[in-house]
Amino acid sequence: MKEHGLDGRHRDKDSRISKKHGNTLVGTLRKIYGRGFAAGYPDTTQLSEVLLQLNETSLSQLRRDHDTGHLQHKIDHASK
Repeated sequence: MKEHGLDGRHRDKDSRISKKHGNTLVGTLRKIYGRGFAAGYPDTTQLSEVLLQLNETSLSQLRRDHDTGHLQHKIDHASK
């Protein structure tokens, strides 16, 4: 049986994002998704530190791009 995270989402799906992009800074992700991404956390916080606490809007955007294979490209572009 899979463990459930916050909001009923499965941790195994979130862990794939964390393993691949966990060291990405919240500040970088805000360049992609806007200032409201991971609200309440400093820009210098790593994604792996906040992933399980993300609100549904932030998590949905992140998952969509991860599932379609676009997240890495967006991160690379925002990091320049």
